[in-house]
Amino acid sequence: MTDTPPTQADLDAIKEQLGRAPRGVVAIASRCPSGHPNVVKTEPRLPDGTPFPTLFYVTCARLNGMIGTLEASGLMREMSERLVEDADLAAAYAAAHASYLEERRALAVVPEIDDVSAGGMPTRVKCLHVLVGHALAKGPGVNPLGDEAVVLLGDWWTGTTCDGPGEPPAQLAGIDTGWAEDVQ
Repeated sequence: MTDTPPTQADLDAIKEQLGRAPRGVVAIASRCPSGHPNVVKTEPRLPDGTPFPTLFYVTCARLNGMIGTLEASGLMREMSERLVEDADLAAAYAAAHASYLEERRALAVVPEIDDVSAGGMPTRVKCLHVLVGHALAKGPGVNPLGDEAVVLLGDWWTGTTCDGPGEPPAQLAGIDTGWAEDVQ
């Protein structure tokens, strides 16, 4: 996936989404079908000096709410249990952690968080928001549990001002884990 530099219109949209001015935005990492930002790439150290491990930050309120509903369902516990039971899944998740750290280090090395990715990676699932943000920013095949959560979210943008011409974000193209069918 290709990050795009934020425009003033993007920053204004993010401010409206968050209800506050965005901090440390480096790029727009994902957009909904209408073109609004839904995931931003952030500096690993915010302008006020605070270390910030969340490289990919979900800004869309609707998407955040739907991810919160998934979190409340017990999905994170189930995913964490699967990491213990499935060596291939654990290896893919560890690779997602490594790629996350590599990309963040390319922006800046922040000693306080250098080996900490986010979302519980590499051994557990602590925050689906981070995993979904990572999956949407990087596309399918990078974060397996993020991909699964994206599949479960479905077409989160429908019925909103972001409801575009019916085309999903490019970052969703090709995501088919097969897992969604197993849980239905």
